[in-house]
Amino acid sequence: MCYEIASSIVMAMSTISARTRSRTHSPATADATGPGPGPGPAKSRARLDWRLRFGLLSLIWGFSFLLIKVGTEGYAPFQVTLGRLVFGTAVLVAAMAVKRERLPRGARLWGHIAVAAFLLNALPFSLFAYAELTIPSTLAGICNATSPLWGMALSLVALSEDRPSRVRVAGLGLGFLGVLTVLGVWQGFHGLDATGTAMALLASLSYPVGWIYVRRTLAGTGNSHLSMTGGQLLIATVQLAVVTPLFAGVPGHFALVPLLAVAALGALGTGLAVLIQYGLVAEVGPTTAQMVTYFIPVIATAAGVAILGESLRWTTPVGAVIVLAGAALTQVRGKGA
Repeated sequence: MCYEIASSIVMAMSTISARTRSRTHSPATADATGPGPGPGPAKSRARLDWRLRFGLLSLIWGFSFLLIKVGTEGYAPFQVTLGRLVFGTAVLVAAMAVKRERLPRGARLWGHIAVAAFLLNALPFSLFAYAELTIPSTLAGICNATSPLWGMALSLVALSEDRPSRVRVAGLGLGFLGVLTVLGVWQGFHGLDATGTAMALLASLSYPVGWIYVRRTLAGTGNSHLSMTGGQLLIATVQLAVVTPLFAGVPGHFALVPLLAVAALGALGTGLAVLIQYGLVAEVGPTTAQMVTYFIPVIATAAGVAILGESLRWTTPVGAVIVLAGAALTQVRGKGA
């Protein structure tokens, strides 16, 4: 969701925690899907090939923006977000039950998890749902791809250990040039809803803000990724359960197709996708797993045009390519990075 992508794509806790564990554990013993060491090769043989899981994850997250659009055709944005979180949390709770994992403990820890839940789930999910009331799902997917760019810009201020190279700074500038191209700034943003677009960009900004917060407060807590994310989604669900009745009330009727879209969005795009991402990070590392970020806007655009019949101006694909090129450069780590 830069992810989840460029969502991305990515959730921050899996990537950040995997990096933290890689400094103290060998690749064979680091398993992002569960606690404790184990024989890596034996687990890998039992899994579906990582390339197939990578493709499946790209499809799931790429279609998420189409599902949001369909969901908002029958339900209010807060209702879509709440339903998404309910179904996503159910998948994570089921996975925890199978693995016999418990939720994290400690009031202070839960306080940090609540902030992370707001920044990484409740806020961006709600903003994307509201944004897609007035903008195409294709544009929302491309706005999501700007998360690595926001992350790079924020890391310059918030993470003193991240020293950017000239290539990464150039990628940052190129990426935001791509954003301006997508928006058609020289045309005065003609044909675009400024409020909806701003919400989608703000949602993509919320992810790296949340990642930085997680990196500073939750990395290295000793809890498994599954346990931490299960708690995070549970808290985000509670947050939306409190807010939704105040602003959206209870649906007057339950439209079937939008309801199915919300269920798929939560169970697949929020629940199953997280489990797949953890497995990829554990098997091939965060760098390769994060490459899913660059496929999501392509799939989101294709789905929006082919299935929803959304129009596509030339500035959208051209700008998207520039955004992705810039985002890729921001991830390059050379001697000066």
